[in-house]
Amino acid sequence: MSGDEFGGRVAIVTGGASGIGAAVAEELLARGADVAVFDLNGDSVEGPAFGVSVDVSDRRSVDAGVAAVLERFGRLDVVVNCAGIGAFGTVEDSSDEDWARVLDVNVQGVARVCAAAMPALRESDAAAIVNLTSIAATTGIQQRALYSATKGAVHALTLAMAADHVHDGVRVNAVSPGTTDTPWVQRMVANVADPEAERAAMNARQPTGRLVTPAEVAGAVAYLASPRSASTTGSVVAVDGGFGGLRVRPVQA
Repeated sequence: MSGDEFGGRVAIVTGGASGIGAAVAEELLARGADVAVFDLNGDSVEGPAFGVSVDVSDRRSVDAGVAAVLERFGRLDVVVNCAGIGAFGTVEDSSDEDWARVLDVNVQGVARVCAAAMPALRESDAAAIVNLTSIAATTGIQQRALYSATKGAVHALTLAMAADHVHDGVRVNAVSPGTTDTPWVQRMVANVADPEAERAAMNARQPTGRLVTPAEVAGAVAYLASPRSASTTGSVVAVDGGFGGLRVRPVQA
């Protein structure tokens, strides 16, 4: 979709230099938004997006990033929290340091960005926050204890923030992707003993027979962020190819 659906509005996309975040930034730009990308590699972001080097685990870095957006554009209407890091293993496999690091980025990072942005969002006539959670928040997946815990926290945080800020005119929703064909997933597959078999197994467990694409996730994010969705808040939209809710026989090759 193209046009001016977001014309005159300004969006921050965290983790927007690659993967789902990059797809979200591209989608919002195509719909007419001015987009600021917050990323550790913000300097690598090329126009028309405004790249800002931000570490979401550092409150001063986040505050400085929001200030830079307001200085450049003079307003803020949308925040999309895509920044996050993965974690593998059971509760026995993750150290206290692992827990602190992943929680800090995946959960507290969302809270930091939203807190820094909230004063400006209150001034918008169509303010929206969209968080990225995961099917791992609501579906038991092996070897994902720490990661699942953080995404479950983001799911709960989304609902709490929606309640807290509905009277401020700030809508808060989330998108819950299934396994998405991102560079991170591609690297994970490449590092196993039999990448081809691993990829086939990942596709086979999807009711649609394939992984989710970043563009499909971005489309859902854009819907929730759009001024046209003014009555949608406190919702979590699954973009998972039916993985979380359907039980179907695998497609035979």
